[in-house]
Amino acid sequence: MRSTHGTPSWLGAVNDRVGLSALLDHGPLTRNRICELVGVSKPTASMMMNRLIAAGAVEERGQVSGGSGRNATLYAARTDRPLGVAIAIDAHELRASVVDAAGGERPVVRTVLPGDAAARSAVGEVAAAIRDASAAAGTDPDEVHTICIGTAGYVDPGGEGALFSETLPGWPTTGLRATLEAELGVVAFIENDVNLAALAERETGAGVDRDVFALLWLGNGVGASFDVAGDLHRGTFGGAGEIGFLPLSVAARQLDDAAHTSQDLVGAVAVERLAAAQGLGADDYRGTIDAIAASPDRDLIIDRLGERIAHISLALLATLDPGLLVLAGPTVAVGGPRLAEAVERDIRRLSRWYPDVVATHVEGDAVLAGARAFLTAKVRDELLGTVAQLTM
Repeated sequence: MRSTHGTPSWLGAVNDRVGLSALLDHGPLTRNRICELVGVSKPTASMMMNRLIAAGAVEERGQVSGGSGRNATLYAARTDRPLGVAIAIDAHELRASVVDAAGGERPVVRTVLPGDAAARSAVGEVAAAIRDASAAAGTDPDEVHTICIGTAGYVDPGGEGALFSETLPGWPTTGLRATLEAELGVVAFIENDVNLAALAERETGAGVDRDVFALLWLGNGVGASFDVAGDLHRGTFGGAGEIGFLPLSVAARQLDDAAHTSQDLVGAVAVERLAAAQGLGADDYRGTIDAIAASPDRDLIIDRLGERIAHISLALLATLDPGLLVLAGPTVAVGGPRLAEAVERDIRRLSRWYPDVVATHVEGDAVLAGARAFLTAKVRDELLGTVAQLTM
């Protein structure tokens, strides 16, 4: 078979992908600017844009004044297709947003979830999320080819794809991904919420330019994620970082007689117990967080919680030995930098490790942000794969 490498069709394919990538990265560009960024001649840039327009991947978007008095055409990548939908689900709410190949911001739709498992439906909830997110973004739901669902727990990548999650009542416990793909006609990814939060941290937060870091999620549940040079370590069975049910050390048990696991020591119930010990009452975890934030005893509660977090962090530090430990989740939102300082101080007091400990730098919904980043790469690859097909 004759190789196509170096032939006009192969070079055209490479140029088209690079040109489209430049438009996705930089937004609308003139032909001259495309030449500068891609390193091609003006005739080559014109041929590239003509091919991409014919393929439906690029469109002309007005003109700008040129230096010689002549107007220059602006070329822009079409981001109305293909599309993805990023979904984040917790125990109470589903949040969804359309994702395009450029990673542009789209509206987030929120759906309150029923507490009754009999009223829940994986296919129905995801289908509604695709429909509602598309309506909010003004895009065609039929152009959604890929989805990413971030949720507590994980799906075993082997066997029947068993689902291990306590926040998805009424959803299939096996074959979830295959069911969604068959019923909805999309490629579905089900990702652990803490892994997605770490992905967001790598993209725009404290993990930018860091070689190795661990992220510890503190909310209703407790979990961890490991980022090694930009790659998330998920484990053979998808359960890396599921530390909530790990038994406590003898020293950690002494901090709370009622605690037997990491979840017991720093999860939602533990935060509620710490608040109650200071006379703070609330109906639930969210109310407790608000009460702590407004309490004159906030710093005392945060410092006590920091010592507990330091104890459960030791297993992560002994396993990965990261230079950075990122704290994230609803509990961290109320603790902030003071909580990070308390955890760092107590880690150094309790152990031989001395990582930097910081509160998350990601603003807003870290799980949805991570799902968006994950999907942007998938949708971008799909779009780039549709242009300039090689002739073998």
